[in-house]
Amino acid sequence: DKSVLWSNIKEYRLVLGLTQEELSKKADISYTSLTKIETWVIKDPSVYTVAKIAKALDVTIENLLVNE
Repeated sequence: DKSVLWSNIKEYRLVLGLTQEELSKKADISYTSLTKIETWVIKDPSVYTVAKIAKALDVTIENLLVNE
């Protein structure tokens, strides 16, 4: 279920103490894209974008997609 993606991104980001702006820079994606992914405006981000976010958060793509 992809709806879990946005909450996991936000959760990992907050655990690391990163703002949305800091994460977007670290992941090399636009701030707007990140906020739209976190608020589920973008419901189906590209695998490439998710991979960049996962790398910036130092987790796997699977970590972002699994409801734990």
